[in-house]
Amino acid sequence: MIALIDTHTHLFAEEFDEDRELALIRAREAGVVRLFMPNIDETSVEPMLRLCKAHDGCYPMIGFHPTSVDADWEQRLAAVEAWLRSGERFFGIGEVGMDLYWDKTYRKEQMQVFARQTEWALEFGLPLIIHCREAYPELLEVLEPYRTFPLTGIFHSFIGNAEEAARLLEYPGFMLGINGVATFKKSLLPEALKEVPLNRIVLETDSPYLAPVPYRGKRNESSYLVKTAEKLAEIYELPLEQIGRQTTENALKVFQNAERSF
Repeated sequence: MIALIDTHTHLFAEEFDEDRELALIRAREAGVVRLFMPNIDETSVEPMLRLCKAHDGCYPMIGFHPTSVDADWEQRLAAVEAWLRSGERFFGIGEVGMDLYWDKTYRKEQMQVFARQTEWALEFGLPLIIHCREAYPELLEVLEPYRTFPLTGIFHSFIGNAEEAARLLEYPGFMLGINGVATFKKSLLPEALKEVPLNRIVLETDSPYLAPVPYRGKRNESSYLVKTAEKLAEIYELPLEQIGRQTTENALKVFQNAERSF
């Protein structure tokens, strides 16, 4: 059995309240041995930590999602920062970034929040897990001053073209997170990935969202990660075992603080 790492799953979300333990069992049976869990905002930290403390192979991260930025963002961000400085062990700063798809009201504030959390990543030596939707100019504007800094992380849920991939991979410490979108019939991602070296890719589900074919439209879960790995094997014309080995190695380059955790 190949060993896979789901670098992005929200298993603590309410969508799993009925069968969370079974979802964990299914993931392990499918060969998904480690699950990294990005936080959303101050309301999700406790359920995430509760889950991760109860199960080996589950790794919590701390961050404030751009869609949570609102009129009270300063107070809410401070609550997340308090968790970061509380002595709890976190394995990344995420999920952070920019999202102007639904609403552009807090564009400037999202940029401020992202910049501040980038500073956290540098201060604590943790990888950044970056979300971006309809906001690449703003995202890259925030990141530009840090181009020569030792940042590492993942550009989560990458769905762009080869040119956009090349722009992101100018940041040498970062990987592209690839999920079920790669399996969608009309996705242009497979063509773009032909220009991306396999050593710059990690696997993710973003569960409960973005389930791969043949589960598209259903709730996603970590056991479905195998379908994305199979698609990458097809794209790169490599054995599934090699996809698993390389993406796992890539993930552990990002999450170096988790490499010897058990």
